[in-house]
Amino acid sequence: MEVTLRPLTRADLALLGTWLREPLVAEWWHDDPNPAALERQYGPSIDGRDPTVLRMGEVDGVAAGFVQWYRWADEPDWAAELAPFLRIPDDAWSLDYLVGEPTLRRRGIGTALVRAALERIGPAPVVVPVQAGNAGSIALLRRAGFAVVAHADLEPDNPAHGRDHVVLARA
Repeated sequence: MEVTLRPLTRADLALLGTWLREPLVAEWWHDDPNPAALERQYGPSIDGRDPTVLRMGEVDGVAAGFVQWYRWADEPDWAAELAPFLRIPDDAWSLDYLVGEPTLRRRGIGTALVRAALERIGPAPVVVPVQAGNAGSIALLRRAGFAVVAHADLEPDNPAHGRDHVVLARA
């Protein structure tokens, strides 16, 4: 299976909002799916005013998921929170991903999304903190070539989760 990545556009925001309402996605992303909130969050990157790279993942021309990647250097507050637990290389990146279409989950699409993003990031280090209870995401990252490098006490994306995080890095 081949996943292709294309830039996220404003026309994709409604679909992304639908995906963010999916119970499994909402559990871990906990983002506001309303149109105005999506515009505030993703509009600056779509316009090139924020360096975060936003991509829709497609399988056979059908939108299946979303992946974003960003330099830790561009997220200094987030990097500072992680710093007591792990030295982040100056050129390191991180990423977030989701498979939005429920019927396409558990088919390797998430792993393919991450691998496609890694190809575009290139050889730079990639460091991804994951809430410790998200066993599926941890397993996916391991399948994509990541290894656990630290455990950290970090603010969770979803306030219902604990602060325990597993930090993985591309091996």
